Amino acid sequence: MLRSICFLLMSASLVLNHGQTLVAADAPRLEFTRMVAHWAKYDGPEYLEFIDEAQPELVQLGFYGGHFWSLAHTESYKGYPAHLPVKGHDECGRWFQERNSELRKRGVKVIGHFNVEFLVGDIDGEKGPTGFFDFYRNHWNEKELGPKPVQDPVDLLEIGPDGKPIGQKGYGIGGMHEYWACLRNPHWQSVLKALVKRGIERGVDGYIANYFYRHNCLCEHCQSGFRSYLSERHKPAELEKQFGIQDVATHKFDEIVYWHKPEESTPLRREMLRWSQISNKQVFDEVFLKYGRSLKPDLVTAQWNHISNFSAIRGDERCLLPAEFWGKDEDYLWYSTGAAAYFTDLENRFLGDATLQARYIRGSFDDKPYTLGKYESTRIRAAIAELAANGGAPMGFYTRYTDPEARKVIAQYYQFLKKHDAVYRANRSHAEVALLFPRKAVHAGNVEPIAHFREIGTKLLDEHILFDVVPDDLATDELLVRYSHVVSVEKPETQAVIANSLRSQFELPYTVRVSASRPAKGDGLAVHFVNYNREEPPRGKDGKPSAGRGISDEKPIAVPESKVRIRLPLGQKVSQVKFLTPESGEATLLEIRVEADRLHITLPTFLVYGVLVIE
Repeated sequence: MLRSICFLLMSASLVLNHGQTLVAADAPRLEFTRMVAHWAKYDGPEYLEFIDEAQPELVQLGFYGGHFWSLAHTESYKGYPAHLPVKGHDECGRWFQERNSELRKRGVKVIGHFNVEFLVGDIDGEKGPTGFFDFYRNHWNEKELGPKPVQDPVDLLEIGPDGKPIGQKGYGIGGMHEYWACLRNPHWQSVLKALVKRGIERGVDGYIANYFYRHNCLCEHCQSGFRSYLSERHKPAELEKQFGIQDVATHKFDEIVYWHKPEESTPLRREMLRWSQISNKQVFDEVFLKYGRSLKPDLVTAQWNHISNFSAIRGDERCLLPAEFWGKDEDYLWYSTGAAAYFTDLENRFLGDATLQARYIRGSFDDKPYTLGKYESTRIRAAIAELAANGGAPMGFYTRYTDPEARKVIAQYYQFLKKHDAVYRANRSHAEVALLFPRKAVHAGNVEPIAHFREIGTKLLDEHILFDVVPDDLATDELLVRYSHVVSVEKPETQAVIANSLRSQFELPYTVRVSASRPAKGDGLAVHFVNYNREEPPRGKDGKPSAGRGISDEKPIAVPESKVRIRLPLGQKVSQVKFLTPESGEATLLEIRVEADRLHITLPTFLVYGVLVIE
């Protein structure tokens, strides 16, 4: 109720910036610590039994965008990507509505997947249109969705340099083609709004929007939008000198690219990518924030994006997005790490962790909730612990509840997080060092510093330095003053930091990652330990590490007792220290010794995840 009232109060004061992006007063933050997401095997009664056992606070389930309207009425409704439970728009829509109701009875927020532009179907053929184009031409229900914005769905699509719709047959779903609607097309925005409204009527609490791409679309909306962007950003003389554009108002671009190879980048291409990402955010705000929240003021909004191992310019939907738009007014983030972190190679000191990515997202998003899609179906304990230790919400994908052992572990770890909710809910990072992420260099087209950032960050992790990742375009003096050291690609000072006797010190193997957080209430401290050491599966015939067959291949190797010396915040005294781990039902009170500002503790052995709670 409070959030709804606040939205009504702030909706009268919305202002526009950079065209259409909405900038609004801050609404109360959505906080949650446990979530699950499923694209498959969510239709049986055992799914709700799993939800009862694990008790997540938020569930990503159901489809309401391009995938649903492209496939629900086709013979491919059961297949990738949505694995829809029943055939037919009406029938499947009712099924989702009933499942939403069941989940909400359990106190769960239901977040629907919403593909914003990726359409499956043939525009025409011997049997006429198929997929989305069949739906739009023959099955659009005006009583349900309102009038069609345009008669011909081809008028909604991205257009390539040859003047034809941009398409492919990459996934081969039902043998159909794939096309992309243009997000800058106002008629497509009208379609999206109709679909948003229908999902809200079916009981979703919010949407996670994905497929926020832009290809080399040269339609009239992209041409005019990019012209306007350039004219606002550059004076005419600058446009001619830098880009050879004499009259931007009449200039016709023969390319307006999106992601591209950094080595093939140019200042104009980066302007194209920057504008693409800004305009994508503008459409997200228009459709989900402005329109969606006009229907449901507390609508939860999120984007599903990709970060891999910091693949700027060639990947990452926000790599050139200005800081003031980065996650603006969004409730949580999903970032996929792709193939970057779903196996270990301990022989070569590779832990398959996404700690650096997690800390970058946390530092960019003001400690708001996020999750990582790690495509991890083997190291379930480590995947959950990694996010819990770094302020995230476990776990983004592949909660393989159909595997009894995995289901047991998921429920065990989620119940641990619930039991110790005060440690996790709305906590803030606690760190002694700031590592600057070189976002200014990336925005200037220089991605080489990212490799140095990864190298330095891994070194700090291996040495168990308590550090935050702070994008350098957010690194104000006021923010950095809280850290004892600031490390950057330009001034690594890594050895000085590691040798500094003032920092907290942990006598742990490099296979353990250490982080710390401050609870939302009180003045305590939590120190988190995530162990990636394990008995690895046999390597493949090609000699490469194996991701494993499932949780039976996780096989963690416990961490022995270890000595830790934690630097206490100035002026604080310690009353007691508890050690928590999901494998134990009870907290262990530890003997403590304090010398000056240093807390000395013997850390007990633990399997994958342990937490020191310092009161």
